[in-house]
Amino acid sequence: MPPDSLLSPPRESLALLTLPAHRSRVSLVKLHFLGANRQVTGSCYCIEVAGSRVMVDCGMFQEREFAERNWHDCPVPARSVDALLLTHIHIDHSGRLPDLVRRGFRGKIYATRPTKAMAEIMLLDAAGIQEEDAAYKRKRHQREGRDPSLVKALFNRGDVRNTLPLFKAVRYNEPVRVRDGVSAVFHDAGHILGSSILEVICRERGEEKRLIFSGDIGQWGKPLIRDPSLLTKADVVVMESTYGDRDHKEAGDVEAQLEDVLQRTLRRGGNVVIPTFAVERAQELMYHISALVHDDRIPDVPIFLDSPMAVDVTEVFRRYRDCFDEETWERINSNEPPLRFPGLTMARTSHESRAINDHQGPAVIMSTSGMCTAGRIKHHLRRNIGDKNSTVLFVGYQGRGTLGRQILEGNSEVRIHGKQHPVRAEVAQIYGFSGHADRSDLMKWISHFESQPRRLFLTHGEESSSLALAGRIKDELGWDAVVPEYQQMFNV
Repeated sequence: MPPDSLLSPPRESLALLTLPAHRSRVSLVKLHFLGANRQVTGSCYCIEVAGSRVMVDCGMFQEREFAERNWHDCPVPARSVDALLLTHIHIDHSGRLPDLVRRGFRGKIYATRPTKAMAEIMLLDAAGIQEEDAAYKRKRHQREGRDPSLVKALFNRGDVRNTLPLFKAVRYNEPVRVRDGVSAVFHDAGHILGSSILEVICRERGEEKRLIFSGDIGQWGKPLIRDPSLLTKADVVVMESTYGDRDHKEAGDVEAQLEDVLQRTLRRGGNVVIPTFAVERAQELMYHISALVHDDRIPDVPIFLDSPMAVDVTEVFRRYRDCFDEETWERINSNEPPLRFPGLTMARTSHESRAINDHQGPAVIMSTSGMCTAGRIKHHLRRNIGDKNSTVLFVGYQGRGTLGRQILEGNSEVRIHGKQHPVRAEVAQIYGFSGHADRSDLMKWISHFESQPRRLFLTHGEESSSLALAGRIKDELGWDAVVPEYQQMFNV
């Protein structure tokens, strides 16, 4: 279950600086930092220029210690926001869009074609998780003698349906007029299908400023999608720093690592349970497992993708194959499609999900959510985490305070669905699956700018990571970088 604060409003609200609903014309661009500041999730920014307010991202806070922020009124009144630019569809970048619409936002939401296609899948799934988990928790509160009526979902499917018509699809590298005085270009970020680095051009009274929002920068040489775009000019750069204090661990070839974990677990008769992000991570796993299956490098066992969202997203990947890289096209043209292979079963319905539990013998189970904060993965963990023959395999970042982080850090017991469960299963981690650039890749990306931006801000990283990257940039490039506080505003 998500923390209580994800399912019901906080008992106390922090005193927030709320901006007025009206706007006055100013000559300077104002940039508001409204999330992912000195922590990873909740990405959200607001640009004020030429009498307009344009928001970049509106993500959900997923760390337990910051989850109550999801319930706070946005310091920028929703009705006063004229347009929104969405870097990509991950919930920590898009998850509060339905709430923003519920509070009065009526502008256009600009996003790439794959992002728009995945919006309905991701946001309806998020609403369903909110509603289902709230219902489950109400029953538990009733059993425990607590008032179940206090449990509320942050948003529902109706809010999502009101949000979807606001999406407007754009293509990579084509300028888009957003408002008078504001235009944007979406560049491929190489993070997930449809992910973008935003180049926002702000003009007022003859002055022009170029703001770059990195979104989440991917790694070079990843399967399926293209490499991150490198830009050369900017007045202001807002850059992610998730792995700003470290490089990804080198532990050999990804497929070799995956083969090793699968071989040893399946041969001892256990299940391999993989918490999986529905977008990109699930498809990348399928890409590598497909290669192992086609090359007969793992036993013939059922391989389940248990996530309606991941199943539907996989169909979006197939629809937007024009975004694939050359290596993936080589696989497709050699009649080894990486998203289809023998033994793969995709579970969309609850009945199909429950049927996985009836399977006798070892299996591979990929299920969402990737940080184990909600969804079907919790049911599979509950059934397998106490089995010494099974393995819980992590292939992605685990946010501080999440269930996945607790398991990965070696807790002897973890709380799942309100009960403590001993951790007896093997806990393994494969490096190289991360969709995020590491410290070296981040330095490669920022170093490509031809000159120092007037302002450089580091966001979307735990405080230690952001500060470490700021120090590295200072040492290597001689540039100063600011690590903003939550709700801090700058004239840029």
